[in-house]
Amino acid sequence: MAAGESMLSRPGFWANHLLGICGDWGGAERPGPESFGGDGADVDALADTLLDPGWWPVFRVTASNGLGVVVVYRNAVEDYGIDHLFVEPGRDAARRIVTWDADVSGAGLTWQDLLALADDPATTAEGVHDPAARLLLLLPLLADPAVPDGAPARVGAALAAVGAPEDTAASTAEFLLARLTSRAWHDPAWTSPLSGS
Repeated sequence: MAAGESMLSRPGFWANHLLGICGDWGGAERPGPESFGGDGADVDALADTLLDPGWWPVFRVTASNGLGVVVVYRNAVEDYGIDHLFVEPGRDAARRIVTWDADVSGAGLTWQDLLALADDPATTAEGVHDPAARLLLLLPLLADPAVPDGAPARVGAALAAVGAPEDTAASTAEFLLARLTSRAWHDPAWTSPLSGS
């Protein structure tokens, strides 16, 4: 594993990271690489590095209270996936909360917990400090069927901040959130890992 944060500013990264959310969902037109500020060539070129079995990129999102999520591109031969590991101060081991393989599995986060992590960077810790990048790295964890009305504007602003075209950022954000909030993730009695359960 190796720190991957330097890849966040490379063309094609956000399409590689977020296009998986879009899937083959009917109804609206699916965003393409250009919706995230790149093109197909950028996505393909970065995918060669991002998915290299010899190098598992890791993206660290730590809050000031020590809680955080580590996003790991698990590039094992015949076992590729993206693991989201929840880290807590005082614990020796991280706990996997979401895995993206052919499908998504795990608990996920509420919108409020996602924002709590995105907006409160541990500026002295290594990792991602920019709130827009933090929000987008964590967005695949969203497991909240009822996000507030302001959520699309917040995600759209984050997309624009990382280089997505401003004229399509809002519609891309709406598509991503519609896709995420329509999935059945968990038991209704579930609570987010950040809630202490």
